[in-house]
Parts: sequence; structure tokens; C-alpha cells
Amino acid sequence: MNNSVTHTARLLAAGLRALLLLTLVTGVIYPLVVTGIAQALFHDKANGSEITADGKVVGSSLIGQPYNLPPKKGRPTPEPDLRWFQGRPANGLGSNSINTRYQLILSGATNLSADNKDLIQQVKAAKAAVVKDNSVPGYTVRPSEVPADAVTSSASGLDPDISPQYARIQVHRIAERNGLSVSAVDKLVEDHTQGRPLGFMGEPRVNVLELNIALKALVAKTS
Repeated sequence: MNNSVTHTARLLAAGLRALLLLTLVTGVIYPLVVTGIAQALFHDKANGSEITADGKVVGSSLIGQPYNLPPKKGRPTPEPDLRWFQGRPANGLGSNSINTRYQLILSGATNLSADNKDLIQQVKAAKAAVVKDNSVPGYTVRPSEVPADAVTSSASGLDPDISPQYARIQVHRIAERNGLSVSAVDKLVEDHTQGRPLGFMGEPRVNVLELNIALKALVAKTS
């Protein structure tokens, strides 16, 4: 009887020591080592790829954000602030209806097929808006010039980038709204156009937030 109790006590003690050791290794040491490596070698990415302006964090290079006017009474959606470059549509975004304590936006795609009537109408309406908003005296956007990313949302609805073609379509409107020369705004787009990763993957892109930060600085400099 005594031997059985002693054996059981030894097993429990060994199990407790193993539990404490594994907790220390996997719950304390390993997270600290991984965090330290991430902060030392990938500081920017480990902290959310933050973008700062005027000493403040204004967003992430991985998440798009809207540039809208304050919502008007009676309108379900706010109008875009046409002084700024606009990103892709975000038709797939939904609202948080489960835990209503938090004002969350849920990312996602529309999941509509290419022949869906609602999607076709969304694309037509978006194309008409792009043509109307970006056509200014002396410059008219043709419907055939509107790229796909200007009228369709990404799989997440949070794409931070647009194509150089969509950015260039907006140049004349941005110049007129902000009292800038077309050449100055066009240079902003050129300077913020990123090539294909590794030279062959993906497509050239322009980060909208970074572009608008540069636009704000240019407007402040010339005013």
C-alpha cells in the first residue's frame, strides 16, 4: 500500500515538474525569443506595417481605408471626398451583428458570380461614377479606360493598393480640386508606383494611403 502511494506521488511530482517546465519553455521563453527575433529582424512587419504621418500612426500599409466626406442626413452611404485619391470599392464588407458591443467591420468578398445581376449593376454604377468624378474641363475619362480594380472589390474588401492606371485616371481631378499642376500630381503617382515583387510576381501597384500622405504634404507645401 505504501509503495503504491509512494509511486503515485512520484508520478504526480514528475508530471507537475514536466508541466511547469513546458509552461516555462512554451509559454514564456519561446514567445519571448520569437518576439525578440521578430522585433530585431522584422520590426516594421511585426508591428502591423504601420504608416506614420506628422509623428502619428495613421494606418497600415496592408489595410485600405476610405476617404469620404462626413455623411449627410438621409444618405445611407457617405460621398467620396474627391480631393483625395480613392481606393477600390469595398462591396464585400459587412457589419458586426453578433457582438454589438464593438463597432467592427467584417472583411470579405461579395461572393457574387460574374453573371449576377446585382454585381453587374454594381460594376456599371461604379464605372459611371469613376467616369463622372474624374472627368474635368479639358480631360474626359472614357469608360474603356476604367480598369477593373476601380469597379470591383478585392477578396477581403480591404485592399490598400490600386493599379497605376486607376491612379492616373484620378490625376486631373486631384490637380483641379487641390489647385496643383497635373505634372506635379502625375509625378506623385510615378514616385509611389511599386513594381512587381521579385520582378515577375503580381502587378505594379500604388498604395493609396502613402500616396495621399504625399499629396497632403504637397498641398501644404504649395499653399
